[in-house]
Amino acid sequence: MASRADNIASNLNLGNFAKATELRQRIWFTIGALIVFRFLSFVPLPGVNPLILSDLYEQTRGGILDLFNAFSGGSLERMSLIALGVMPYITASIVVQMASALHPSLVALKKEGASGRQKLNQYTRYGAVFLCAIQGYFLAVGLESFAAQNGLQAVVNPGYLFRAGAVISLVGGTMFLLWLGEQITSRGIGNGISLIIMAGIVAQFPSFISNLFEGGRTGSISPMVIIGFIVMVVVLILGISFFERAQRRLLIQYPKRATQRGMMQAERSHLPLKINTAGVIPPIFASSLLLLPLTISQFAGNSVDTDSTFGNAIVTLNLYLAHGQPLYMALYGIGIIFFCFFYTAVVFNPEETADNLKKNGGFIPGIRPGKRTSDYLEYVLTRITVVGAAYLTVVCVVPEWMIAQTGIPLFLGGTSLLIVVNVTVDTISQVQSHLLAHQYGDLIKKAKLKGRMR
Repeated sequence: MASRADNIASNLNLGNFAKATELRQRIWFTIGALIVFRFLSFVPLPGVNPLILSDLYEQTRGGILDLFNAFSGGSLERMSLIALGVMPYITASIVVQMASALHPSLVALKKEGASGRQKLNQYTRYGAVFLCAIQGYFLAVGLESFAAQNGLQAVVNPGYLFRAGAVISLVGGTMFLLWLGEQITSRGIGNGISLIIMAGIVAQFPSFISNLFEGGRTGSISPMVIIGFIVMVVVLILGISFFERAQRRLLIQYPKRATQRGMMQAERSHLPLKINTAGVIPPIFASSLLLLPLTISQFAGNSVDTDSTFGNAIVTLNLYLAHGQPLYMALYGIGIIFFCFFYTAVVFNPEETADNLKKNGGFIPGIRPGKRTSDYLEYVLTRITVVGAAYLTVVCVVPEWMIAQTGIPLFLGGTSLLIVVNVTVDTISQVQSHLLAHQYGDLIKKAKLKGRMR
């Protein structure tokens, strides 16, 4: 059943869009910021030969670098100033969020309100700088060593000076992206960090679509495969849009309170529990853990003796954990289910929610406040998380199965679709909110004018 806010939003007059000057300014600012992000993705690191990088990157395809490259809009492939993207910040925010739910001192800091959240955000930025420096150093060292192993001189002057310059440039590029994301959030429309990630993914759509239809034109890809792929993407987008907005609403009732007329009135509200509480974190974690051994073995693969036990183990690992293999898809699905339950338990605390309801005088009809309410919330959350985990597994494993059956190198996986659809829905909701506020503002002005005429 749609809420009253949804009904109002569906009846918005889009003709007011031309009159909403502030909204248009926010949208233009967001577009300009994303254009700056795309320009930076083509600025290479100092001391790097861009002509060699494409050949070098082709030899490392299939690992975790593909995932990071998709989120950075191809910046890692070109080894640009923003090659690391915002992934260090995302990793640091996840770690701080988990620690704030497990560590007692951080739990107390989280309960302090706005000041506590500000400190946690500061810790997240410090963690992002630290992770970016570590990743930047190993990326520079790996670029030197891997290029030397393959006989490609990607670095003009290898050494400590190049490594220091690369670390400083990569840290500066990531911090600039964080600042740009904050500016989009405050002065633009939507969540800035999410829009930057989505822009990096969407930027690769044209080249992928052109390669897909070029394969159909030359006959290397069957037309039925192309049609099946388009149908799969449409079905996945519709399914993601449905499940991401799906909620289990628990009725919350408050005791009767006296109104201005002296009548007793009982207040009611709803506690919304999302079907997919964990969001896009489970597939990111599961794919990262599975692709990490493959990436390490790729960087060390050319120097490993295949006749030795260690070398034979690495070759076998690469064989069974390759994209589309049954073992990879099985472990991928199990990892998604595990992290879905794990991250949901981290971000939602039934005991804390039950205590807050009890302090405010709220209760679930038929359930006693306190421990019974906490057990009931955990029971409901577990049941809907089963549905959410199954939905995430299907969305992420179906593209992998498509890759295995057709051989099409699809970068457009379930994780990318989840991010694009989620960010798009959130941005459209914010645009509707701005239009709704502008529509209410016009009604208030008309009411004031009528009052003055009287």
